[in-house]
Amino acid sequence: MKTFTSVLALAAVAASLASVPAFAQEKGTIGIAMPTKSSARWISDGNSMVEQFKAAGYGTDLQYAENDIPNQLAQIENMITKGDKVLVVAAIDGTTLSNALENAKAAGITVIAYDRLIRDTEAVDYYATFDNFKVGVQQASSLVQCLKDRFPDTKPWNVELFGGSPDDNNAFFFYDGAMSVLQPMIDSGEIAIPSGQMGMDKVGTLRWDGAVAQSRMDNLLSANYGDKTLNGALSPYDGLSIGILSSVKGVGYGSGDLKMPCVTGQDAEVPSVKSILADEQYSTIFKDTRNLAGVTVKMVDAILSGGQPEINDTTTYNNGVKVVPSFLLESQPVDKSNWEEVLIGSGYYTKDQIQ
Repeated sequence: MKTFTSVLALAAVAASLASVPAFAQEKGTIGIAMPTKSSARWISDGNSMVEQFKAAGYGTDLQYAENDIPNQLAQIENMITKGDKVLVVAAIDGTTLSNALENAKAAGITVIAYDRLIRDTEAVDYYATFDNFKVGVQQASSLVQCLKDRFPDTKPWNVELFGGSPDDNNAFFFYDGAMSVLQPMIDSGEIAIPSGQMGMDKVGTLRWDGAVAQSRMDNLLSANYGDKTLNGALSPYDGLSIGILSSVKGVGYGSGDLKMPCVTGQDAEVPSVKSILADEQYSTIFKDTRNLAGVTVKMVDAILSGGQPEINDTTTYNNGVKVVPSFLLESQPVDKSNWEEVLIGSGYYTKDQIQ
């Protein structure tokens, strides 16, 4: 703790010498609880928030729980004990934080759910996220476009469905958005699901684990594709997509006359962008986490200044106890035709990171 205090003191002196207008903790410390560093996306979120909160004059207390629920609970309790002014929480399991957040509420600490809705509690005040239903629509629309381009003479298209983690509220929005596009095509016979596995209770992937997705695809191919060809897989996240692609490549897809199936994704992670350029993964959904961090910082600043944060949705996100006032951002599909314009042009990545 002494070392930590010394570092803060040195940082304050350095800021003063550089004529920076606000000291790092002038406005107090913001607790930031992130789920894991195993996804590059969450590392980017954490870094963006630290950078933007510090620029706005706040200190930050950034903690990663490595997908361990008791660890995240302990981190949040510690933030409350230390007196962090606001908690920004990306929950591992959105149903497990009720008691900890009741303690935050009792201490007068505002709670912002970050990208993942916190469920079953009054003690979540605001929600900053993307339009998650629309993300699912974009994934399915991209999948259908690929099926038309890559398999124009095939009907029905054989597709398998993958969902996100059932303990993440977003996973249901992604799935429902995608099925709003795919279900009519399944009903009309344009798309077939040879395994018959549909619904989040059957296609969900706990903790968004790519190895679990790979194993499930191995089993699906073995059980259902002896005399059939897989044309596509709906994947809601790049980490799952890489696992799915490993499975299909393992049985020969992408070589000889066996075309690579259409596989979607989300988060524009570097391995998946490289996979898109290699004509393996077809697409991903880019969610600019710098913008999400920016919205969150503005929310916090408004709250701690005694004002009202900007909200653009007051109907969609019912957490089981209340409708949580939300700000929804837009996402953007990315494929081989626009990756450079979207990802490099926006400054999110450099070309050296991808090529």
